[in-house]
Amino acid sequence: MSFHPLVSDVPKPQRFTFPFCYEPHELSRIAAHEVRLYVESVPEWKDELQRGKMLGVLVVETKEGELGYLAAFSGLLCGSNDHPFFVPPVFDATAPNGHFKLTERQISALNHEIARIKASAEYNEARFKAEQVAADAERTEKEYRTFMAEAKAQRDAARTGGSPITDAEKAELIRQSQHQKAELRRLRQHNKTLITEALAPLRAFDERISALKKQRKEMSDSLQQWLFAQYNMLNARGESRQLTDIFAATPAKTPPSAAGDCCAPKLLQYAYKHELHPVCLAEFWYGASPRGEIRHHLHYYPACRGKCLPILTWMLKGLDVEPDPQLHGCTQPLEIVYEDDSLIVLNKPAGMLTVPGRNDRESVLSLLHEHCPTLSGPVIVHRLDMDTSGLIVAAKTPETYRNLQQQFIERSVKKHYTALLDGIVAAPDCGEINLPLYSDPLDRPYQKVDFKLGKPSKTLYKILKRTANGTLIDLVPLTGRTHQLRVHCASPLGLNAPIRGDRLYGHASTRLLLHAERLEFTHPVTEKRMKFERKAEF
Repeated sequence: MSFHPLVSDVPKPQRFTFPFCYEPHELSRIAAHEVRLYVESVPEWKDELQRGKMLGVLVVETKEGELGYLAAFSGLLCGSNDHPFFVPPVFDATAPNGHFKLTERQISALNHEIARIKASAEYNEARFKAEQVAADAERTEKEYRTFMAEAKAQRDAARTGGSPITDAEKAELIRQSQHQKAELRRLRQHNKTLITEALAPLRAFDERISALKKQRKEMSDSLQQWLFAQYNMLNARGESRQLTDIFAATPAKTPPSAAGDCCAPKLLQYAYKHELHPVCLAEFWYGASPRGEIRHHLHYYPACRGKCLPILTWMLKGLDVEPDPQLHGCTQPLEIVYEDDSLIVLNKPAGMLTVPGRNDRESVLSLLHEHCPTLSGPVIVHRLDMDTSGLIVAAKTPETYRNLQQQFIERSVKKHYTALLDGIVAAPDCGEINLPLYSDPLDRPYQKVDFKLGKPSKTLYKILKRTANGTLIDLVPLTGRTHQLRVHCASPLGLNAPIRGDRLYGHASTRLLLHAERLEFTHPVTEKRMKFERKAEF
């Protein structure tokens, strides 16, 4: 059994962990520490774990009241998804003689056959001949068109020369032109016939390859659907539901690859099957960060939303779960820094949305409408993340909105942020961070560094002070991507030091220590340069 007794005087939490935004309970931390010690005691896992792996713990209680914990890892560990210390997978697709592996081998055989055809001498000879015939056809047609152009130039010179030409000579020039056009049509038809004949052997190969690819896709799709049908996810009420049914009501409609193989679903599934009551949950990263993502060794992370949100929403039914802390936001009044008939500059508190989200939470926009009931049209020119505090300018008229928006587009607005980073930054005292960002479609709003799909993102930085355990820094965003400053600070390719309190890319805390301290723009009406500053309170 994968149940590990947990001896502790720490009282249990009153409610179960909200898995998408949480501060780990002390019992979870104790269990995570034991898991860390265990994995470090297995030499065979050392290399793979150092490359990075998500681990999870679920503190549970037996019907007799004994406290313990379960452990899990995401995906595979050293080629297997079933190790004695950890809970087993929801479904084991790795059995050598099981349906999944047998079908997978058949799909691999199709891949090998496609590769064999493409590498064969017959296929490459047919392709070379077809390419040669096509090139010869293009060359002969180009040469004849050159001849026609020269002939036309001679006919034009004859018509416009000094000596008049007879009607018979004019008719002869027309006959030559018509004959050459007819010859071009005959040449093109002849070349078309040659190309068709040359392509015939190659087409037979391509049709065979297309048929194999179609068969491969049908087998892959069928196998994926079969695999998802094996995942019957339980919840605390004892109800069961297939993955395909869980995702049918989501925008994605179908489960993404590897859905159900993350830590949290595996842990809850095992607990329900063995009548263990879930107490609290935590997931933490062990090892190096993936190149494009931001994962810090032994940091705790929320469950992913793309794969796990629909699954866990189902699996948590019947449990008394903590409310989403993000739904309770900031309720303090807005601090007005400057106001006139055209615009208003505010000092947004941390925890307040700039614009309304999926609920009726208070936001900068809603408070602005309370402050100025006559506001109409677009108001919010730029945004700050909910967790970021600081200066923001809003428009009170459509004309002001358009003017300020154009200033942002032209990058004539200057913004300076102050942040306190976890750890001592080893980078030079000032510089530029240039890391393209891509929104992870399976884990929004999480951002990745992606040099192929990412949008250009640039930030200037200047280190203001290094302390014993942190770095105070000035940040100037040259672009305005989502979470740009947070990712550029936290990424190993950037400053490699997350902003303190960053629950997504670092350690969660009471608040994110990122503040928009200075804001500079041109007043749309007076055309005076406006400069505002509000010092960070951290």
